[in-house]
Amino acid sequence: MSETIREMIPEADLAARIAELGAQISKDYEGESVYVICILRGASFFACELAKRITVPVTIDFMTTSSYGSGTVSTGEVKIKNDVEIPVDGRNVLIVEDIIDSGNTLHFLQDVFKERNAKSVRLCTMLDKPDRREVDVDVDYVGFTIPDEFVVGYGLDYDQKYRNLPYIGVVEL
Repeated sequence: MSETIREMIPEADLAARIAELGAQISKDYEGESVYVICILRGASFFACELAKRITVPVTIDFMTTSSYGSGTVSTGEVKIKNDVEIPVDGRNVLIVEDIIDSGNTLHFLQDVFKERNAKSVRLCTMLDKPDRREVDVDVDYVGFTIPDEFVVGYGLDYDQKYRNLPYIGVVEL
């Protein structure tokens, strides 16, 4: 099966919005530090660019979760595949995700970090698909709200392809 990619969010729009998010996060954490936890693999491009735009002290760590198989729909069951290395106890945690679909992953991670006694837990996502939401999740920082289409690029993949696209595109099968 062959697919084509239609551009949804251009590279320049991504860069501008990431700068805005970085400024807002810096303001919200003024006088404090933030522990950025990037959810791999999809959020890697976004988290690295975002961290460069945050002016307060940043510690960055990575976590791998899974709720997708090789398809385009979340299975609903969230698993931690690789955990953070630095304890979150007493820290301001900012979970950085590529896309919020069902909300299951971020709802799960919020609970995990609260149980681990994080000082605060906030959520930042590059993309939000509210039409797909299955659980309520309070998202503190949203890059773009998008319709219910399967997207790739800027870290997001389709069967491990298209992560390297510098823009967000829609997969048309």
